[in-house]
Amino acid sequence: MASTDQSVMPRLIKGYAAFEDGVLMLIFASTLGLAVMQILLRNFFDIGLIWLESYLRMQVLWLAMLGAMVATREGGHIRIDLLARFIQGKLIRYFDGAVAVFSVLVCGAATYACITLVQFEMEDNMMAFGPVPIWMCQLILPFGFGVMTLRFAEKARRVIFKGAL
Repeated sequence: MASTDQSVMPRLIKGYAAFEDGVLMLIFASTLGLAVMQILLRNFFDIGLIWLESYLRMQVLWLAMLGAMVATREGGHIRIDLLARFIQGKLIRYFDGAVAVFSVLVCGAATYACITLVQFEMEDNMMAFGPVPIWMCQLILPFGFGVMTLRFAEKARRVIFKGAL
């Protein structure tokens, strides 16, 4: 039974990664297409869609968070590793573990702060565009930081307990 569980989890993770990449590509393509459409409407027909500016701002927020999630998954996130250049040997493992734990704490705190933000926005009940409330658009924030927290936690576990990056 354990072997079945071990084979299912990598497939789920791979499937989720493909879904994440697909959503990122879809949002990028629609953001680009809608922005070009708005420019053409304004420049050639002297009209524009009033709600589109707010919608595009929310899509940029989603693009940023999805991009950060993908970068964290692939290890392509921004690292400030000035000290890592001077650390040699077995100490690098401990340093990488400490950095991963610190990243878990920062992303965990950001997740909590974003949950609080979404709760406040739910109470305010303000609209982002049309009938869509702002809090629905901001749901990507706690979700994204939560995913990054889990990914950094997994990296911390691997580095601390197995010594692997």
